This record gives sequence, C-alpha cells and structure tokens, in this order.
Amino acid sequence: MLYSKLKTIFLASGALFLAIALISFPKSSLDASIRGLEMWWEVVFPSLLPFFIVSELLIGFGIVKFIGVLLEPLMRPLFRVPGVGGFVWVMGLASGFPAGAKFTARLRQEKQLTAYEAERLVSFTNASNPLFIFGAIAVGFFHNPQVGIILAVAHYVGNICVGLIMRFHGPNEKRKDEESKNGSQIREAFRALHHTRLSEKRPFGKMLGDAVTSSIQTLLMVGGFIILFSVFNNLLSLVNITEAISLVLSYVLKLFTLPVELATPLISGIFEITLGSQMASSTEEASLFFQIIITSFILGFSGLSVQAQVASILADTDIRFKPFFFARIIHGFISAFLVLILWKPLHIHLQDPANANHAIAVFFQSHTESWIVPFWNMMAQYGPIITIISLAIYIFLYALRMQSHSR
Repeated sequence: MLYSKLKTIFLASGALFLAIALISFPKSSLDASIRGLEMWWEVVFPSLLPFFIVSELLIGFGIVKFIGVLLEPLMRPLFRVPGVGGFVWVMGLASGFPAGAKFTARLRQEKQLTAYEAERLVSFTNASNPLFIFGAIAVGFFHNPQVGIILAVAHYVGNICVGLIMRFHGPNEKRKDEESKNGSQIREAFRALHHTRLSEKRPFGKMLGDAVTSSIQTLLMVGGFIILFSVFNNLLSLVNITEAISLVLSYVLKLFTLPVELATPLISGIFEITLGSQMASSTEEASLFFQIIITSFILGFSGLSVQAQVASILADTDIRFKPFFFARIIHGFISAFLVLILWKPLHIHLQDPANANHAIAVFFQSHTESWIVPFWNMMAQYGPIITIISLAIYIFLYALRMQSHSR
C-alpha cells in the first residue's frame, strides 16, 4: 500500500514538474521538440515503416511460421525460444528499435510464443540498426565511419550474449513438439505455412490495409516518445538536474577509470540515445577510446525513451517489462566491455590495414562507404516526403474504415 502511494506521488510530481518546466522554458522546449520531430520524420518513420508492413504480411501469410519450423533446432537450444524467434531476431537487427518488441508482441498475440518465451525473445531482439550506428553515430557524430565497425560488433555480439544469458529466465516449460517425426522438417514447414494461410480469413486488400494502419499507429507512438524524451532531457539540463546527477555519477566513472567529463553525456544517453551519443562524441576532454566505450554502453542500454516505447507495446500483452529492463542493463555493460576487448585489434586493423588482415578494411570500404553514408543522406533529404505521403495514406485508410463501421 505504501509503495502504491509513493508511486502515485512520484508520478504526479513528475507530471507537475514537466508542466511547470514547459511553461518556464517555452522556447527551449520548442527547439527540443523540433529536434525530436526531425529525427522521427527524417529517419525513424521512413526507415521502419517498410519493415513493419512487410513483417505483418509475412506473419499473415504464414511465412514466419515456415521460418520458425526450420529454425527450431537452432533457436530452441541456444535461446530457449521457438524457431519464429529467428525471424524476430533478424528483423529486429535490420530495422532497429522497437521492431523486436512489436514483432514479439504480435507473435504472442498469435499464440506462437508463451509469456516466458516472449520475455526471453524481446530481451535480445531489440537492437540499433546498422543505418543508425554507421550513419548517425559514426559519420554524423564522430565524423569517423571506422568507429562504426567497433560499435556494431560490440552491439550485436552483446545482443547474442544477452540472449544466451536470458535463456535461463523462467521455468522449463512443457511444449508441444512441432517437429514432424515421420516426415522431413522442410515438409513440416510447408505444412505449417499452408495451414496458417488457410486460417487467415482476411482478403489481401484488408490484410494490407491493416498492416499499413497498424504500422503507422505504432510509429506515431514512437514519434511521440522521441519528442517527449527530447524535451524532457533538455528540461532536466536547464534546471540543473542533469548536472546534479552527473556529479554523483562521476564517482562511479572514477571506479572504472573513465573520464568524469563523460558523466553528463552518459546521463543524457540514459534518457535518449541520440543526444547522449552526440554529447559523448563532442567531449574533447576524453579520448576517442573512452568516448566509444560510453557510446557503446548507451546503445546497449537503449535509453529510457526506447524502453518507454517497448513498455507501451508490451502493455497490450502479458509480457512483463522488468526482464527487458534487466537485459538492457546487462547489454550496456557487455557492449562497453566488448569495446575494451576489441578496441586494440579492430582499431589497429582499421587505422593501419597494411599490417593486418584486409578483411575488415575491405568490408568497411565496400559496404559502409558505398551505401550507408549515401543512404543516410538520402533519408535526410527524402524522409519527410515519405513520412507525409504515408500519413496521408493512413488518414485515407482510417477514414474508409470509419465510414464502413458507420454503415
């Protein structure tokens, strides 16, 4: 009872503080809101929308079930999740936050995952996409595309480590064996694909419309959280709360022999990834090595903004948020530790490829520079147009749906 009352007081005080701060600093709040809006409509919305729509269609047509049967022998022993988790994992890595949570929640609603399996799955399938790591952070903030290799390796290997750790979460559940004992696994996969398609009663047009509206609704929610936390983070800095917390956090950084000047970027990154990474990259008092360690931790922790997005998505299911939050803390520390291990070999290889294996340098030149940077620039230029057109389509589909319901 006492905990519930304290929680009520805390939430009410936080809302009151936010309202007073917004009134006290209207111009700064507007500027922060615009920065969050630009990030959302230039990059987040146009880059995530295709993944969300296609994934909804893949689930509806049974292709995800097909993939799940094939990947069962891999995903079950490693991560204690069904084979469909392989689809969520790949799509989460490719499309970025909060895709893993959305796809996990969708599969849970389809009863393809138990609650504990969903909690294990969502803990390691939410990751930053390569476009953000290489384009926004490496190129945009550090002006050094080479550090994207180190950040990406630490981030994605850290995700795998989190999945292996979270496999011990929850009890051993009895499950119905989905593998065919009489036929081949491929035949069983095709059978699951066919049965799923037959069970889907919606026509293709209805399925496509539902996929578009559902995806855009999720992205509107994501945009709201990005703008809110951009403003909230800025207000905390204006009222010197960030500085006060940074003073305490500086003692923690000293224990890990990290520069205390990185305390403020770390606090900002705990709330929002983009701002924290930008501040870490511009901390001249710290070397590049320490900047990358802090940035890697921020990417692994994901920021409270992303975590709020995930919590909102999971709220529609029985998937608990606490295991995901615990996994983000683990991911942050593992990613930072991996930078410590990988820095010397990868950094030397990237800086002096003549003395090392050319594999990393070739990967960097032929993949990173050839498409990541131009694609990032293209998103910044045409992203708003894509967002506006998509929103117009969403309004049109929503109006048609409301009109059909009124009849």
